[in-house]
This record gives sequence, structure tokens and C-alpha cells, in this order.
Amino acid sequence: MPVPLYQAKAEFFRMLGHPVRIRVLELLQDGPMPVRDLLAAIGIEPPSLSQQLAVLRRSGIVTATREGSTVVYELAGGDVAELMRAARRILTEMLAGQNELLEELRAATGTGTAQAGGGTE
Repeated sequence: MPVPLYQAKAEFFRMLGHPVRIRVLELLQDGPMPVRDLLAAIGIEPPSLSQQLAVLRRSGIVTATREGSTVVYELAGGDVAELMRAARRILTEMLAGQNELLEELRAATGTGTAQAGGGTE
């Protein structure tokens, strides 16, 4: 029996669910990068990066090519970069909404504090 699409999507998003993997995908949006540059940009131990790159490679979301002694990673397709841009847009909208709510809470708290503190200035 085939896996339902919603389950496959959940597995896909679970695979993305690690900060290092997301950072790698963000960095690769600008083009292929050798492992040494990924290490420098992310600042983690080589075995940890290797493990996360292996997950991305197995999923088919990135590809690796060897150029001499250097392994270079790149996004397997442009859709991944678009997904990262879409995630940024969604988060920006969510955070903007949270900032509006925070300002409303601050305004309400500020009014309450001014009334409660009356005359202490």
C-alpha cells in the first residue's frame, strides 16, 4: 500500500527538522560549497556536519561531487531554495503578527502600570 501524501510530507519536514540541515540549505542557496566552507560558516565539528550532510544527501535534497580531495555540496533543485524563501516569508509574517501583539500587550501593561504606580514619580 502506498504511503499517503500527507505522511510523505510529514517525513520530508521531519527530515528538514534540524537547525544544521536548515543552515546548510540556506548556505547552498547561493550555489555549491565545499565542505570546508560549510564548516567555517556553521562552526560545528566535522563529524556532526558530516552526519547532517549524509541525511540531506540520502533524502536527495542535496548532491555531492568530489573535486580532487574536496567534496562540494549543492542543492539538488531550485525548489529547495524556493522552499527556504517561502519559509522565510512565512516566519516574517508570523513574527510581524507577534510583534503587533507584543506592542498591544506592552501598551496595555504600560497603561496598567501607570495607573497602579500613580504618583510615585
